[in-house]
Amino acid sequence: MTAIIAPSEPPASSAGGLLQLFRDGAPRTRAHLAQVTGLSRPTVAQRIDQLIELGLIAPVADAASTGGRPSAQLAFNPRARVVLAADLGALHARVAVTDLRGELLAEISTPREISSGPEAAISWILDSAEELLPGLGYDLSHVAGVGIGVPGPVEFSTGRPINPPIMPGWDRFDIPSAIRSRIDAPVLVDNDVNIMALGELATAWNGVTDLIFVKVASGIGAGIVSGGSLRRGANGAAGDIGHIALARAADTPCPCGNRGCLEAVASGRALARALSTPEAPLHRPSAVVALAKAGDVHAIQLIRQAGRDIGEVLTACVSIMNPSAIVIGGTMAQAAEHLVAGVREVVYARSIPLSTEQLTIAPSLAAGNAAIYGAAQLAIDAALAPERIAAALGG
Repeated sequence: MTAIIAPSEPPASSAGGLLQLFRDGAPRTRAHLAQVTGLSRPTVAQRIDQLIELGLIAPVADAASTGGRPSAQLAFNPRARVVLAADLGALHARVAVTDLRGELLAEISTPREISSGPEAAISWILDSAEELLPGLGYDLSHVAGVGIGVPGPVEFSTGRPINPPIMPGWDRFDIPSAIRSRIDAPVLVDNDVNIMALGELATAWNGVTDLIFVKVASGIGAGIVSGGSLRRGANGAAGDIGHIALARAADTPCPCGNRGCLEAVASGRALARALSTPEAPLHRPSAVVALAKAGDVHAIQLIRQAGRDIGEVLTACVSIMNPSAIVIGGTMAQAAEHLVAGVREVVYARSIPLSTEQLTIAPSLAAGNAAIYGAAQLAIDAALAPERIAAALGG
C-alpha cells in the first residue's frame, strides 16, 4: 500500500487543477472549495460536475450539521480507473494493477531474464494485464496510465533505454509506443532504482526530502532524491554508483567492460560468483541470501564486505549531497543485518560528523514492493495531471 502525495497548493484554474485538492482522500464541500480556491461557487460547481462525469470524484456522507441543512461532501474516487505498474529486473518480472491511490489490487510475478529482449517482455506485460483486469471488473480501456521500471539507464522524456549494459536488444527501444499499441494511456518508463526511490519515499519516509535509495541485486544502482525531487541528471544516468571505481577492485572485470567497478565485487552477481564451487554453482543473488540466512560464515563475511565497499562509495555521496536517509533495497537487502552493518561501519566512520549527525541508514521498508509502488505513482501522477484531465474533457 502506498500514499500518492498530491501538491500542497495545486492550481485550481481548471477541473484538473481542482482534482489535485481531492487526492489526499479528504472529503470536501463545494462551499469549502470555493473558499480555499477563491473561485465563485458557480465555477466550482461546473468543475465538480465535470469531475463527477469522469467518475473521479463522487458524493459521500453529508457533513455534520451546524444548525442548517448539511452540505453534501465529495471525495476522490480511486476506483474510477486503474493503472498498471511493471517492475522488470535482470532476472525477474512483475506486473501489478493498482487503483488511483496506489492500492495494490492484483499482481503477477515470474522469474524472467531481461536479456530475452523487449518484444517478449512487452507482450508479457500486456498479456498479464489482460489476465488480471477482468477479475477486478476492468479491461484495458480502464487503464489510466502505465509505469514501468527497467534495470538500465533510461531517457525519461522518451521512455527509451539508452545503452543499457545488461539489457541486450533494448537500446533505444520505444517502450511507450509498444505499450500504447494496445493501451491508450500515458506510459512512463524509468530506471528501476529511480522507481524504487519514489516508491520508498512515498510509503515510508514522510517528510524526508533528501534520500539515497541503493538497490543491491544482480547489479548496484542508486536513486537520488534531493529537495523532494528525483534527480535523473542531464541524460538520465544519475545514481549509477555501481560503476564508480573501487580501489580494491582495480583488477576485477565488470560486465560493463571496465575494470574495478563497485558492481564487480559487491553486487549479488559478484557474490554468487565468489561463493560458487564446481560442485555447487550459484547463479542468483537470492542463493547468496539463502546461504547467509542458513548461517554460512563465508557468505556472511562476503556480504558484510560488500556493505563496506558500498559504504566507501556512499561516503563520497554523503559528502556531496548530505542526505538524511540512505535506504538499502534490492534482493541483497534480504540479508540486511549484514549488508547494512557494513555500510554503516564505513559511512559513519569516514564521513564528517555534521553530515552523519541526523543520517539514518536502514533497509528498505517498502521492501519488495518499492518498485511497484514507485511505478504506480509515476503512472497515477501522469494520468491525473491537469492537462490529462483537460484532454479527457475535450479541452
